[in-house]
Amino acid sequence: MRASPAAQANVIPAEKLSPDLLPLARARLRRAASWPGPPRVAGWYAAFAVYAGAVAVFSGPDEDRSWAVWAFAAYAVAALVAAWWRSHGSGAGLVVSVGGAVMAPVAWLATHAPPTPDVQVVSRSAVLLLRHGTPYLYPAQLGHLAGPLAYNPYLPVMSVFGLPRALGVPGVAGDPRLWLGAVSLTLFAVAFGVAGRPDALRCGLFAVASPVVAFPLALGVTDPPVLALVCLALALLCRAARTTAVWPAAIVLGVACAMKATAWPALPVITAMLAARDGARAAARFTAATAATAAVLFVAVAPAALGAPAALIQNTVLFPLGLTRAQTPAASPLPGHLLATIGPGGHLAAVVLLIAAGLAVAVSLVLRPPPDGTAAARRLALGLTLMFGLSPATRFGYFAYPIGLYGWIALTAVTGTGDIVSVARACGRRLAGWRGRVARYLPG
Repeated sequence: MRASPAAQANVIPAEKLSPDLLPLARARLRRAASWPGPPRVAGWYAAFAVYAGAVAVFSGPDEDRSWAVWAFAAYAVAALVAAWWRSHGSGAGLVVSVGGAVMAPVAWLATHAPPTPDVQVVSRSAVLLLRHGTPYLYPAQLGHLAGPLAYNPYLPVMSVFGLPRALGVPGVAGDPRLWLGAVSLTLFAVAFGVAGRPDALRCGLFAVASPVVAFPLALGVTDPPVLALVCLALALLCRAARTTAVWPAAIVLGVACAMKATAWPALPVITAMLAARDGARAAARFTAATAATAAVLFVAVAPAALGAPAALIQNTVLFPLGLTRAQTPAASPLPGHLLATIGPGGHLAAVVLLIAAGLAVAVSLVLRPPPDGTAAARRLALGLTLMFGLSPATRFGYFAYPIGLYGWIALTAVTGTGDIVSVARACGRRLAGWRGRVARYLPG
């Protein structure tokens, strides 16, 4: 992962950055991170309304349509308010979108509809965790129940969101969706604050109110907190000016990796970025700390799972790949799934293409590692898009990750030079250039 000699000549090691450059870099990022005007905000809400309307039209009479009806009305009103009320329309539209696209659907579905499959799996995994020390049913139990809801494809820490219900908390207060939403909002707000947004809470609320997060939260889908943790890890690394600051980001990403397998692709991408930016030692420390955090959490939360590796593999590996008797309900008509429906040969072809795509992304990380946080987010979004598109068992909802990562880039308003370390380096090079020009006109 070596940069070219020309590029190396222009790189200032992170540990040698002058402290005077960091305030300049932060000021530059704050100027770039101003909230957009009412016309653009109204356009965003209008686009959200179009998406919600499409879900309402093309989905069946189930929870998807219930969310879409609530969200379409909320987004449409938010767009009108933001467009017509120039002074406070953005804030009022945000309140309407949060209330109508997140809070109202969650409360309605939690009290007027049966638990969604995701809510059932998370709630049952918490019950199993309390009773048996593992959130996974054993192979004999899986064979007896035989349905897809008997499997738990999530990693142990995800079961924490089902603990309130497992402990007997009734109603909406015990529903995993409430806790998934609260944790996601908190993590997004902290991530935007770390990234230098002066309006971190507003950005966090806007992210949660967007369809990328609001739709899965209403259905109890477990992706939003994982996405928020990945964004927080990127923010911590992009905010850091010393290689020792990889530890907080490693712990954050380790928590995500102990929640869901979809967080693991972020590890090689961020490692490659650190190797290019801060050196191989920082990258190795980050990788080791992330893996150690995930392992410690795995053992601490579900110690009995280590004594039943067959159950662990059946639930978290074979079931997501479509290699168990009961097939996963994730079956959107994407290339990988369409190939898998042809038969065993098509399923094998989809797996081979998935592996080839993973190897291609790995080679790109070696030959051209991302130089900063923005490039890392883009590379991760590309890798996840290929993975979700070619997976034999897949669904459109997984694309919340790449779309959310691009939304993260837009809301943090990171300039082309990338994170605060890269911006500080750019400021240093510019100051050095100015000093050189001034020195030409000085005597002696």
